[in-house]
Amino acid sequence: MSRAYRYAIYLNPAAPFRQVGAQWLGRCADTGAAIARPAREDARIACWTEAPAHYGLHATLKAPFRLADSQTPAALDAAMRAFALDRQPFAVPLALQNLRGFLAWCLGGDASANARMHALADAAVRELDDFRAPPTSAELARRNPAQLSAASRRMLDAWGYPYAFETFIFHITLTGMLDEAEQAEAIAMLQAASGTLLHAPMPVRDVSLFVQPEPDAPFMAARHYGFDGSITDAAGAALLETAA
Repeated sequence: MSRAYRYAIYLNPAAPFRQVGAQWLGRCADTGAAIARPAREDARIACWTEAPAHYGLHATLKAPFRLADSQTPAALDAAMRAFALDRQPFAVPLALQNLRGFLAWCLGGDASANARMHALADAAVRELDDFRAPPTSAELARRNPAQLSAASRRMLDAWGYPYAFETFIFHITLTGMLDEAEQAEAIAMLQAASGTLLHAPMPVRDVSLFVQPEPDAPFMAARHYGFDGSITDAAGAALLETAA
């Protein structure tokens, strides 16, 4: 079986966050199918969400990477199963925030829950790094290293991604870059769409493996790994060998 071009280890938001977010992005990451929006809103929202829709609704734990030559998709699948079984469920409060010019659901004010989320991301970056091929010079250049802080540059050099460990910021991206007027409009629309959603914390009970089949193709979910040992396949599973 051929490899996917890239793999990514994501947190797939739990229901009902997943449904609200996927509807907003206009795309289901599990199936790859488009989700229709009300016609009066579609054009503007489609423009605002073009970039995040490409990656599918998610929060990054370990950023997209090419699989190391010495590894196989089956070995990555086995490692993901073991990684998930070593975790315990928890929940995190979320808040809609402006993060460097784009809108995202970010962590709320629960210090204990936030620490558990950081620990989950840290573990994914560290424990699964043997599967990551070193980035090419072109891939590194796309991160604009000269514009990064010293800490982010250290993370890029060590882990292939600028936002890990001390520079990690949990976020579920909901828009691309917006100007102030667009942000105000998008915030109002998101608040209307989400209703009381953010009044309750989001459960965290699984991690997901996403795949990018070929360069420039949209990412899609391949497999969700429950902390209880459950496995749920999505459309991208066809590109993921199953562990023996």
